[in-house]
Amino acid sequence: MNRVLVTGGAGTIGAAVVRRLLRDPRFEVRVSDQREAPQWMREGCEVHQGDLRVLDEARKATQGCTHVIHLAAIVGGIGNFHKLPHTLTEVNNALYNGVVRAALDHDVERFVYVSSSMVFERATEYPTTEAHIHDTPIPASAYGFSKLTGEVYVKAAHEEHGFPYTICRPFNAYGPGEMPEDEPGIAHMVPDVIKKCLALPEGAPLPIFGDGTQTRTITHIDDIADGIVVSMAAEAGLHEDFNISAAEEMTVAEIARVIWEETGRDPEAFALEHLPTYPVDVVRRWPSVEKAEKLLGWKAQIGVREGIRQTADWLRGVIPAA
Repeated sequence: MNRVLVTGGAGTIGAAVVRRLLRDPRFEVRVSDQREAPQWMREGCEVHQGDLRVLDEARKATQGCTHVIHLAAIVGGIGNFHKLPHTLTEVNNALYNGVVRAALDHDVERFVYVSSSMVFERATEYPTTEAHIHDTPIPASAYGFSKLTGEVYVKAAHEEHGFPYTICRPFNAYGPGEMPEDEPGIAHMVPDVIKKCLALPEGAPLPIFGDGTQTRTITHIDDIADGIVVSMAAEAGLHEDFNISAAEEMTVAEIARVIWEETGRDPEAFALEHLPTYPVDVVRRWPSVEKAEKLLGWKAQIGVREGIRQTADWLRGVIPAA
């Protein structure tokens, strides 16, 4: 039996990965997180609670596991990237040190590093292929740089020690499980905008950052989780990197309109209020998804409207006063 360690398993994408693994009889699951795991996770998985920046804790979490899916990191929305640049790099790099070293020590069969679309924040090729990582300018944000550093870590471990890795880059994750924050921009766009739509008085415009022409390729967390697990289990995924994403490029204004309509607001009343954006706000994000489909037979399945509707319904239940 394969035992999979999911670091950061109590987070939004982590929980989706755990649910996906639990449906697969090939895998047992261990979760490691500093946060307390929810009850359903404690019932279905082994749970390690500790700080993976501490090597002894990372070794304890990894011992007996054949596979590692490394999600533990400080993440969040664009506001978080500007608010905590040093914290992001310090914590994320310390996590790579601990978890990669522990995985090497325990000779795992596959290490899946979950990177980020932010490694491509200054991309010049669209749709952006995985091979463009060799030509794209280095990320301007500390967060993007920290995620790129993780890619360098696992490739370096492979070159020196034969480390068996796969790199997955999720694009614009959204779905049930991520709460909006009180300060806009700290969480990701979709929960932030859903919260605004649920709370806006009639006749008020919807505030968004920037002019709305920025593009994103939003991808449901269940699709991302499936792509991560498929890439981990596939022989063709070994020593490869994959964009784990939906295929549809949409402007931020178009996404905002879908959220507006799927939260039940009058389509004819849709109007935007444009707020000043942050110094680093990616202008275009549109990945190529051909490699994952060709090598893994994987592609995203959940449409934007379906996913937004599901996410809005979930948020209504957890923030009823909004």
